[in-house]
This record gives sequence, structure tokens and C-alpha cells, in this order.
Amino acid sequence: MGVSKWNEAGKVWLDDHGLLDEEQAKQLRRADEPGQVRSPIPTRVVSNGEYMPPPQSEQQRRVEARIGELAETASKKLGMSRRRFLAGTGGTAAAFVAMNEIFGRFFNVDPVEMFEPLAAQEASPPRNMFVFDDQLHVVRGTLGEVGHPLRAVAQGPSAASSDISQNPFNPQGIPDERGETWGVWNPELVGLPNSPENYQIVQFIKDIYLDSQVTVGLLSNVTASVVDDGRNARPPRNAREAMDGEVLTAAQTAAARNFVNEISGSTRMLAHGLLYVGRGNLEWIQQQIDEHEPDSWKGYNISNAAKVDNDPESLMRQWRHDDEDVAYPTFELILQNYERLKASKPGLNCICVHKGLAPGPPDPERGHPGDMPKAAADWPDLNFITYHAAIQPAFFMHDALEEILSGRLREGVPDISWTTEYATLVAPFSNVYAEIGTTWASTIVSFPTVAAHLMGQLMKFMGPDRIVFGSDSVWYGTPQWQIDALWRFQIPEEMRERYGYPEITEEDKRKILGLNSAKLYGIEGVGSGDLTERFKGVPADYEQRMSNEFKTLFEFPDYTADNMSRFKSSYADLALPPNHDRYGWVRPG
Repeated sequence: MGVSKWNEAGKVWLDDHGLLDEEQAKQLRRADEPGQVRSPIPTRVVSNGEYMPPPQSEQQRRVEARIGELAETASKKLGMSRRRFLAGTGGTAAAFVAMNEIFGRFFNVDPVEMFEPLAAQEASPPRNMFVFDDQLHVVRGTLGEVGHPLRAVAQGPSAASSDISQNPFNPQGIPDERGETWGVWNPELVGLPNSPENYQIVQFIKDIYLDSQVTVGLLSNVTASVVDDGRNARPPRNAREAMDGEVLTAAQTAAARNFVNEISGSTRMLAHGLLYVGRGNLEWIQQQIDEHEPDSWKGYNISNAAKVDNDPESLMRQWRHDDEDVAYPTFELILQNYERLKASKPGLNCICVHKGLAPGPPDPERGHPGDMPKAAADWPDLNFITYHAAIQPAFFMHDALEEILSGRLREGVPDISWTTEYATLVAPFSNVYAEIGTTWASTIVSFPTVAAHLMGQLMKFMGPDRIVFGSDSVWYGTPQWQIDALWRFQIPEEMRERYGYPEITEEDKRKILGLNSAKLYGIEGVGSGDLTERFKGVPADYEQRMSNEFKTLFEFPDYTADNMSRFKSSYADLALPPNHDRYGWVRPG
């Protein structure tokens, strides 16, 4: 007999049998019991009853206690209940203040924000700021749960299921800087089901265009590395064969862009083409340009995406940027088309490639940045955007923290694999840019020390004009939490003095969050002023505007709208404050 577990869909507690034994159950209490500090930011691991939650760490306990103290004092001064205080902007400010006091000053927050909502509003990202998200993802309907592990690492323990019982990227159970083995990145995800619909087009539009301040989003895709021919999994023979394994095809990527731009009446989305390289793929590159009009390109060195010849039976393989026989013919074709189309497609010369997030030897074919200098020098008219800033650890950055603590230096700063090497290698090349998708998400909450060093090194060696923001959403829910964190973030002063990192100014943050990408993609006049007339909102009834042809293209022949936009509107009309309840079980003490 175990403890009961919370069912979010039915809003009820259900009997649960056998997941936790009697001795374990006796050690737990309900997370929503009266008297708990309802912090806007979780301060302990909450179990849904399928696993034993770890005890609250000493640092978590101190943060929770400090939030309670601040809430008690501030709520009395404001003449309101502590619960009401924690539900508002003051509660969020109190949580940031407490985290700064315990973990070190990483977030720009003024204690006055606890008392003045206008002060909190002033500290938040400006509502008229241009935000360009360089990396967004959607999964087509037939691929089901492809995003499960990625959503789970961000959602925390409430994402536990029959196939995921722990942090999928931390099987050793190593604690992060908050003392958590499976901490929550995005609090908005806590308690929600980890289901395929989270990564598909209806939820995607809501997360990006209704629940965040992204002005323009770049919809990405993934070159398929293996296919299943019914007998075994193997590399594809060509890009056509690889299409079955893509999370989003070139046609689907373009259709999503066209749909969002059409219903909003403005350019709110751009689309990647799939970067399959080699002489055997040149025809497919040209066909994408002619049929789908991509705005730039997305590739993976680590993917079997290079067709090096025209032999119909040969298998594709991994590739590197500086291979003159494989990558260069593709670069030449793209540049030829860019010269012809740059008035309408000013970003077609942007070569966006996933690097890092890949354990293994430091080979460019696995995403090591050693191939970047020669390619950048040989192709000055192409822009190379390095996704994830080439960081090597995959999603749980404890290895990067260990490297920082080891004292090993490169060019006078902690040597973080492979980002430090990348930043120093490409520093002389003005046509190379660092994109921070997932790298930012996976460090800012769980490993803020790593986040500070990463941003410091990119700023120091590459400068604020060559860093671009990407959220890698919708893997991690709406990108707004990442935007908020970057706007409030600051490298601690003692770290700047010791390693020569520059301060990140408000101007720098505006560049990183949008203006740098605006230059890459030829979007002018977005540095100031009201953007709402130029970039119109996505209508709330976007679901009803999807044609049957669109639904079929996205492989949802039986798709029915979930009415999420109408639910959001009616809920907003109630003007109810969030309660920050977490439904599950915690270990007391």
C-alpha cells in the first residue's frame, strides 16, 4: 500500500498501490498542506507518489526560510495576507532576493520590488523589447513522445512516469548547485502532464505567441541520423529516405511559418531549411530553396547527413564544416542562391549548426568546434551560428561545474568543455555567432555559476554583438522564463574582477535577446518604439483557422482542437492570483 497521488487532469487524489511501501509513506507529508511557504520558485523536490523524494537540502531550507521571513515582514507592511503577497510580484521578488542571499548575486532584483508592483514591472523585460528566439521546435503528430526526456528534465519530478523515474540526464543522482538531483527549471510546468501534445503545433503557438513576448521566432528542425528499414536501424542513403525520421520536415516547417504569419498579418515566424550536405544532396538543397523558401539553414555535424557521392546505395555519414570535398560544395550553392535572393531572404547565408551536448571524443564530426576557424576564414560571406555555444555536457551541467572548480584555466578563465575553446578559437572571426539555446536553460536555474562563466566568456572573447538568444522551446515550455532570467541576470562583480568578464549592460541584453538576430535576418528598425503595429498578435482563435489540409500535413488527421486559447481567456477574466500549490509528496525536515 503506498500513498495516494495527485491526478492533475481530474484535480483529485487517487489511491495508489505498491509504488511506495508503508515505511516510505510514513516519512512523507502532502506538499499542499496548510502552513507551507507557497514560494513562486520551488524550494524542494515534490514527488507525485511514484518515487521517494530526496530530503530538502540545507541551502534549499535556508532559501525557503528566508522567503518566509521576507514574506512575513512585507505582507504586514502592505496590510495583506502572506499568501496573497507570495502570489504577486512581491513574492517573486522575495524569492529572487532570497536566492541571491544564499547562492550569490546572480539576479538583478531590488528589495523595493517586494512593496511596489511598478518597481517589479520596471525590473522585468520591457514589454516593447524586440525578442528574437533563434531556436524553436515542433514535433509532427506521428512521432508521439519524442520530447518526453527533454520536457522531463525541465519539469522536474512531476514529470515522472512509467518510463521516466528520475532525471533522465542525471542517472547518477548528482546534486546541482541548489542541492537537487532533479530540480525544476520552469515552475509553470510543475504538475502538468508530460504528453505528446506539449510538443505539437497547437500548444506550440500558445506557448510562443500567447504566453511569451517573443516577437519573431525561428522554427528549427533536425536532420535525421538513422532510419529503420524494417530489418535494422542504419544511416539513411539520402535526404529523401531520411525524411521519415525527421521530427519536422522541410515542408512542415515552412507551412507552420506561413500559417502563423498569415493569421497574424505580419512576420512573426521564420523557418529553417534542413542542411543535408555533400554533392549527393545538392539537388535537395536547391529544391528546398525553390519550393519551401527557407530563411536560413539548420544542420548537425553529429547526424548522418552528408551524402559524399551520387551512388544511390551509399550511406550518409557525419561531417565537418571545413571539409572542402563535402561541406564546401553545399556552402557554395547556398551562397549562390543568397546572392540571387538576399533582398527577400537576407538570412539565407546563415548556417546554423548544432554543436556540443554530445559526450565523446573532441571530433568536429561530433560537434567539437575545431573545424570552425578554417570554414569561417574560407567563407567570409556566410554567417556561422553555433547552436548551444558548443558546450559538451548534455543537459545536466554538473561536469561543467566540476571543470570550473578544478582550477584548470584556458586563456585565464575556467576551461569549460567545449565552450571556452570555442570562444577563443572563433574570437577573430566576425562571421561566427554563439547561440545559447539549452545551454542557458540548463544552467541558469540549476547551475548559475556555470551560467555566469559561460556568459562571461562569450562576452569577453566574442563580444555582445555575436551572442544570440535561443530557448530550444517548446521542449522546456514557454520561453518567457528564460527571457525573464536573462533580463535580470548579472555576472557577480567578484567574478568579473577575477576573470576579466565584462558587465552585461541593458544594451547588451537587448542585443542578445533580439537585435543581433535582427541584423542577421535583415529586420530593421526594431531597436526602439512600439512594435505592436508592425508585429501583430496571433489571434486567440488560431486553432479554428487551421484547415484540414494543414492538419493533414502535420499528420493530425484525427486532430481536434483543445480549446486552450478559450480556456486561457476565460481564466484570465477571473483575475485570480496564482496559488503556487504543488500537488505531491515531500519529505519533511
